[in-house]
Amino acid sequence: MRRGAKIGIITGVSVVVLAGGGYGAYSLVGGSDSGSSEAKKARTVVAEPPSADQAASGAKDFLAAWAAGDVAKAASLTDNPDAATAALNAFRDQVKPSGLTLTPSGPATPQAFASATGTPTPAKPSAGASATPSATGTPGATDSPSASATPAPAGVLMGFKARAEFAGTARVWDYNGFLSVVKMSDDTPAVHWAPSVIHPHLNGTETIATQQVFAPAGTVVDRNGKPLQGASLTPALLTTLQDNAHKLLPPDPNKDQDAGSAVVITDPNGKTAPDKLFTIVEPKPAKPFKVTIDNNIQAAAEKAMTDLGGKSGSIVAIEPSTGQVLAFANAPATGQNRAFAGLLAPGSTMKIVTSTALLEAGINPDSVVACPEKSSNPVAIPNDFPGAFPNNTLQQDFMVSCNTAFINQGLTSLKPETLSATAKDVYGIGLEWKTGLPNADGKVPPTPGSKDEQAMNYIGQGKVQMNPLAIASITATVQSGAFKQPILVEGLPQQVAARPISPDVAGKLRAMMAATAQGGTAQAAMAGITDNAGAKTGSAEVAGAATTNSWFTAYRGNIAVAAEVQGGGHGVDSAGPAVASLLKAFGNR
Repeated sequence: MRRGAKIGIITGVSVVVLAGGGYGAYSLVGGSDSGSSEAKKARTVVAEPPSADQAASGAKDFLAAWAAGDVAKAASLTDNPDAATAALNAFRDQVKPSGLTLTPSGPATPQAFASATGTPTPAKPSAGASATPSATGTPGATDSPSASATPAPAGVLMGFKARAEFAGTARVWDYNGFLSVVKMSDDTPAVHWAPSVIHPHLNGTETIATQQVFAPAGTVVDRNGKPLQGASLTPALLTTLQDNAHKLLPPDPNKDQDAGSAVVITDPNGKTAPDKLFTIVEPKPAKPFKVTIDNNIQAAAEKAMTDLGGKSGSIVAIEPSTGQVLAFANAPATGQNRAFAGLLAPGSTMKIVTSTALLEAGINPDSVVACPEKSSNPVAIPNDFPGAFPNNTLQQDFMVSCNTAFINQGLTSLKPETLSATAKDVYGIGLEWKTGLPNADGKVPPTPGSKDEQAMNYIGQGKVQMNPLAIASITATVQSGAFKQPILVEGLPQQVAARPISPDVAGKLRAMMAATAQGGTAQAAMAGITDNAGAKTGSAEVAGAATTNSWFTAYRGNIAVAAEVQGGGHGVDSAGPAVASLLKAFGNR
């Protein structure tokens, strides 16, 4: 459609209706009490299509009643009065036009209906109603569950032109619409109801309403007010981040003064982007949009991913004291934001959570926890190094990443549900974080299906799934002693863990991670980064892959970083250098 385009009146239907104000949204599903049950039973749709004259009459009468504001009459002229009543009331109450003119334009085809950009486009199918009508004017099959059992009746496709006016502005919204007219059992025409009657872009799962809209930020800036830079910070991600921030941040009266208004189609489930149909009031130019990213750390993250030499991977850096995300990057830079939305087995980085549960169960870092060659569960699991070490302590097992020690001690000291409860209650895994971007919460099965699955979960295999965002947050919690849900915009709501990690347990974990950085499996990557620092390596086996995925997580001062590299081998081989490069860029702040 062309905003503000003039439309000639083809027939005499040109009626204005006044409507009330107020913002909101109303789903175009549900019912009403309109129409008697006897009338509904007596008047049904028949397979035979209406004549051309009947179709023209049915369309004209319906549009006249709708334009006049007589919702009850308009709905009674459809084959589904309940759904039509709900939808027409929603349009009146939520779009809130101060004037509405609806003019029939005769028989039509789907290609006649232009989109907001002026490009011809067919209507989207509606749930429970007929899909895009065919060029012959016969509605297509429905996408409702009963569609295959009950074919849509034959109908005549009719076009109309709509003009909506809005109080307080001279702008008018002109658009082309369509409806299909069917024949009823009493030989009268009726509009075959579908949400697309309201607007061609609307389907049954969406809402249409006048909403506040904001101008896209002219500049997205980092935490220091510098223009944001980074190949992984794609325009699509930044647009999504701004949209989500506007919804999640507390109301800001000063910000609302800059808002405009527009007619918008929205998916309540957030699966599709909002469809702005018409701008009523242009928003004022937006102020710079500030995020928590630090450009210096972001540059190091982007380089770390580029240095992977074509391997896929991702990395996240978090400020432990606040939960603010300092950087994230992906390889490749475009495509899925695997740093936030990927789900992979985290390997031995999960031993941070397993160690937490063991420490809370009374095992100490200096407690003897034997490291045999194979674990005691039915399908025995080996280590990735030879030999048995019966006198190892828990800290030594952590430093060398002994699988068998963590499996055997976990099966002995922990209940099957303890690992999942610790991950959620202490580290916030599974609390549905709202970081500002779509993110997949880490997953730890609450009730493992077998001893073997329970054993694998303790070492970050089995059905445990994480991403660098989750592992970096776990590491940040150890460093700071308190879970702070990661966020990308200051002020976003942050979930709170059920209980804090105790100072005693946090201190022991930091000591174990520091020992790993100084003399364990992380030593090579952490060379020269031993001040106020700790680390944990991980490698995760993947079915069908010859090389393990590389994981590494570490903290230094007020930064915690985690990375994964697909097919990168041991944790220290690929992910380790990537994490270390960010720690060096941050310094010991």
